[in-house]
Amino acid sequence: MKHEHCAVVLDLSANGVGIIRSLSKKGIKIYAFDTERAYKIGKSRLATCNICPNPLTEENELLMFLINLSQSIGKKPILYAGSDDYIVFISRNRKVLSRYFLFLLPDHSLIEEVLDKEKAYELALKHNIACPKTYIVENEDHFEEAIANLDFPCILKPVLGHEFRKNINKKAILINDLDQLKADYQTYREYGKLIIQEIIPGDDNCFYKVATFYDDDMKLMALFSLQKNHQFPAEFGTGAHIISKRVPELFDICLPFFEEIELKGIGMAEFKKDPRDGIYKFIEINPRFWLTHSLTEPSGINFVYMYYLYLTKQNPEPIFYQIDGVKWIYLVRYYLTFLQKRKRKEMSFIDFYKGFQGKKEFALFAWNDPMPFIRSTCSHLVNAWKQQRKE
Repeated sequence: MKHEHCAVVLDLSANGVGIIRSLSKKGIKIYAFDTERAYKIGKSRLATCNICPNPLTEENELLMFLINLSQSIGKKPILYAGSDDYIVFISRNRKVLSRYFLFLLPDHSLIEEVLDKEKAYELALKHNIACPKTYIVENEDHFEEAIANLDFPCILKPVLGHEFRKNINKKAILINDLDQLKADYQTYREYGKLIIQEIIPGDDNCFYKVATFYDDDMKLMALFSLQKNHQFPAEFGTGAHIISKRVPELFDICLPFFEEIELKGIGMAEFKKDPRDGIYKFIEINPRFWLTHSLTEPSGINFVYMYYLYLTKQNPEPIFYQIDGVKWIYLVRYYLTFLQKRKRKEMSFIDFYKGFQGKKEFALFAWNDPMPFIRSTCSHLVNAWKQQRKE
């Protein structure tokens, strides 16, 4: 295979670091960028890393930054994005950026739709995908209607999570009773539009994800699924301990859905299996590489490299077979989740230890690139200590 094109990665979280490491194994030259704080934590020795303008507040500056970068490189680089902020930026500026970079995204209108929680749930329902009971609150009447139909506890979620988390670093807020709902709604609504949603019962291992790679003609190139074991924070968070697992019944749900909405490029949808009725309920959809994508490579389907090969016209063969039982572990988050669950007597040290057995892939830990792991671990531990002091 030819690796004449370099890669540009926008994101230096564990997601972006995973992209860097996958490409570096192939000898591909990589440039990686993020905003200042993320850069300091995630910069990797396997790429030329630096700070870039913020996609939310410095859009024009970031556009010129990338144009100048591409012109200095010469041959069109492959452009990768690891967060919603960068995906929205690339999509909004795709006409200009396509002159300087190679990338594949669905239509901009679809990206806006799936990243908006309200519109995403409406889209799922339109295509007969089961969803948790969800209430959109735009005025006092909507709020009273939601209260009349709610069961507590429930959750409060931002409609635009990637923008909300710039002010409040939470995916969802647990609401235990009506008084808390009224108070927290007033507190958080200034940071963006909110929805109120039922809590689907069941442990973390009721969460599943399906990931796809469709080419520009909507031909399926790669298919993968996984199951969560643990997430951080333990109640409502992102993956901490994941396992590759083929879930054919979810393929039957997702593939027709993705094809109808034309989710070309990289896509991922998350579901939770409701133990009350056995139905998979839609949680969210992402039109980009997702946090745990590095699990795909040891499971036999290298999404990152297939994307590179396709965009450089090297005709990769479609891959649908995956190795099940491979674990993906974000060490510090797995440890902090263990501490939370041990307090509630939901997890023992033996359970924690068994989580390391078998074939595994670490989110950040790597002997040949140790600093992202060290910096991220220190940051997580300091934040956990600060949170404990507040409590």
